[in-house]
Amino acid sequence: MAAETAEQPAAWQRLLDAAGPDGASGVDRAAGLARARSPRFVLFAARGTSDHAALYAKYLTEIRLGLPAGLVSPSTLTAYAARPDLRDVLLIAVSQSGGSPDLLECVEVARGQGALTVAVTNNAASALADAAHAHVDVLAGPERAVAATKSYTAQLLALHLLVSRILGAPDPGVDALPDLGEQSLARDDRVAALAARYRFAQRLLTTGRGYSYPTAREAALKLMETAYVSAQAFSGADLLHGPLALVDPLVPVLAVVSPGAGGDAMAPVLDSLAARHADVLRVGDAGDLALPAAPAEELAPLLEILPLQMLARHVAVARGGDPDAPRGLHKVTETR
Repeated sequence: MAAETAEQPAAWQRLLDAAGPDGASGVDRAAGLARARSPRFVLFAARGTSDHAALYAKYLTEIRLGLPAGLVSPSTLTAYAARPDLRDVLLIAVSQSGGSPDLLECVEVARGQGALTVAVTNNAASALADAAHAHVDVLAGPERAVAATKSYTAQLLALHLLVSRILGAPDPGVDALPDLGEQSLARDDRVAALAARYRFAQRLLTTGRGYSYPTAREAALKLMETAYVSAQAFSGADLLHGPLALVDPLVPVLAVVSPGAGGDAMAPVLDSLAARHADVLRVGDAGDLALPAAPAEELAPLLEILPLQMLARHVAVARGGDPDAPRGLHKVTETR
């Protein structure tokens, strides 16, 4: 997990290098098909970590493309055999392995129901890549750790590039990401020291708003699957609508706060947490884990998750666990 976490800046550079016209990633081809079809709605299908990348892309689609977007409930197409009219829909399936049977069935059904389908995977030879009209290869390289790290941020970058190419807009600052990622990863000693705060934690909350909300969800998943901490993720807005009652000084909170509209919207959340004397670790623009400034708010999630991946690993080790061998988990989960 440590080695693959450290590989992320190199993986981003590889994807950026391959994302040009006729590049190996397939971004331009997928974007060209989407522009030609002019979809009126975008659906994302994913599971686990990839579902958080899909949620990030939902924000991108609604904010940058101005199109309504949603997350598919795969069981409606698989277990319930629903066959909705998907003409004028772009369906994007996101999967590290491309080997999830339910996502494969989603793409096959969606294609049959009239949708334009795109698969975003780390495996160009997968059944999912073959089933879709177009495939975007995130080019993260083999990922052996059960907990996804480099494939997650490569998905974020691939989806960002895809949305930008559909929009036909320039991507200022994206080339700076590999260097900024290296700077973020250099904080490992600081993260290791902070991990001691959570060695005996039984419960933990994560929160963020806007583009940072998927980061909060992914951080909770990493802590659950590697360190066996009961971690719950809430958007900052939802946290104030009831779950705030869970917060006391013995329930740590990881708050993802990066510059921009999402970070600004976290101000009342942070105030409410302070009023309850919560143990808050702030990640992003300030606080315990300040990060280098991202070129744009929508690119911050690539940097925000890095220290949280490291934190999950260090907490797991501090608790006597092995983050490379989480109990009962496998790299590919088969569901329907």
